[in-house]
Amino acid sequence: MKLHYAPASPFVRKVLACAILRGIDGRIETVATDPHASPAHLLRDNPLSKIPALVLEDGRAVYDSPVICEYLDTLGDAPALFPPTGSPARLAVQIRHALADGIMDAAVARRGQSAHPRDDARAAFLARQKAVVERGLAALEAEPPAGLGDVGAVAAACALGYLDFRFGHEPWREAHPRLAAWFAEVSAHPAMARTAPPAA
Repeated sequence: MKLHYAPASPFVRKVLACAILRGIDGRIETVATDPHASPAHLLRDNPLSKIPALVLEDGRAVYDSPVICEYLDTLGDAPALFPPTGSPARLAVQIRHALADGIMDAAVARRGQSAHPRDDARAAFLARQKAVVERGLAALEAEPPAGLGDVGAVAAACALGYLDFRFGHEPWREAHPRLAAWFAEVSAHPAMARTAPPAA
């Protein structure tokens, strides 16, 4: 399989972490891709020009990260990261997955716009994205994950890692001690340590 990726993307990190947890990362070839440049090799596999995008052995392309992670969960023999369909556990995991992805969406959007000249509309947009992250962190603090055994926990860890990577000047740990303790515990796991973004 081939994965269009960039090492700074938290969504790519989530996919790679899931692959490691499933024990199938050795089956994935990574292809460095800048989605903002819309290169032809990416557009051929994902008309949305977004990463991650996974190309299967038969040539089919899978996107975006929630779909890729769910597909990877059908491979390998490791414990499932997605609970059974229809179960209360699956709903809880998917809610956390969506919450963490929303934090990443807001943080990535804020990062992308922060270098542009400020006007009232952009300032309001950036403030809204920051508030999304703050509310998301509060929700995770109220019910932090346990371990790194499901896709919601993986996504939450990737979201926190991205905040450290891009917004390290805005510390979040003091206001979220339970979440900070959990993140310190799982950050040493190979799925997180091996997928850490490059030094900012």
